[in-house]
Amino acid sequence: MTSENMSPLWAAEIDAWRIAMNAMRLSPQTVELRVYHLRRLSQAGLADSPWSVTRSQLLAWNGEHAWQRETARAVRSSLRRFWAWGLSTGRTTENIADVVPMIRPEQPRPRPASPSVVAEALHHADPRLTVMLRLANELGMRRGEVAQVCPEDDLVRDSVGWALVVHGKGARKRVLPLPDDLASVLQDTPSGYLFPSRDGRHLSAHWVGTLVARALGDGTTMHQLRHLCATEVHAETHDLRLVQTLLGHASLATTQRYIAVDDCAVRAAITDRSRRWRDG
Repeated sequence: MTSENMSPLWAAEIDAWRIAMNAMRLSPQTVELRVYHLRRLSQAGLADSPWSVTRSQLLAWNGEHAWQRETARAVRSSLRRFWAWGLSTGRTTENIADVVPMIRPEQPRPRPASPSVVAEALHHADPRLTVMLRLANELGMRRGEVAQVCPEDDLVRDSVGWALVVHGKGARKRVLPLPDDLASVLQDTPSGYLFPSRDGRHLSAHWVGTLVARALGDGTTMHQLRHLCATEVHAETHDLRLVQTLLGHASLATTQRYIAVDDCAVRAAITDRSRRWRDG
């Protein structure tokens, strides 16, 4: 959606909010997501200006969409932040987005990709797609983090070997060690972004995720590679803090949501305990 598809008042206010979010140094991914949500709202034709939308209109618009729970939570956050910004800058006298009810987060449900599916994708992938897959699978990187890798700026060397500066959510950076062969691949790429777009910037996070999902097939997403990385690293190390550092999570509780429990291990634990009770 573009500003040409909305009223001038909506376009001007959304552009002003984009500038405000940039001034807050929010990540480009966060800014684009919030702007996208407001553009969706502008398409509903509720009013000529966002500040003329009523509480009942906003609630009805929100309720008529059958979004997944996490999507609905993200939309609610965008709406509340937009109207809070409007209130703080004197554009409106009330935050009507407080009418949108709070939504509980989904219960933790780790969804690691199948190792066989990943191996098959790697076997058939071209060199560019192979690097995307490896960064997501071996380093647990998000699609937005993979999209904006710039080797000439992000490759660093310490006393042990090469590492990659990863630009994560909330403008938080982390440094991850690189396997030697993957570091060599990144060193041999042309200057600029690793995955450049036609406009001279990097590919969008959405497009990187789409390319990887197509390669994986079977409904497997790029994010599931991140779950697989977390699950396997935790199985090898039993170190939750290490996995948290690897994934760049602010909270251990979030990290726990990424780690799948081995059903066979659960069965073995129950069987062993049952046997001990039977044997006295």
